[in-house]
Amino acid sequence: MGLAWDAMRTSEFSLAVAEEFGADYGRVLTADLALEELGGRTADAAIAAGVPARDVWLALCRAADVPESRWHGRGRPERKR
Repeated sequence: MGLAWDAMRTSEFSLAVAEEFGADYGRVLTADLALEELGGRTADAAIAAGVPARDVWLALCRAADVPESRWHGRGRPERKR
């Protein structure tokens, strides 16, 4: 999964969630975990409301204590800015 740092498609978001958390648990997280950073919305609700997928992904990573080294995809180095 090669993500552009400035943009993330919802399909890339879904793939990142599945790779990080597993498909089943990832669906539970995106449907049920209220993200304070996104006004208490779930990831699914935030995406549906038009919040950029990248912002939702990063909020989910922070809320779920994903190490920053994996915010750009599992096993992939951080992109240079």
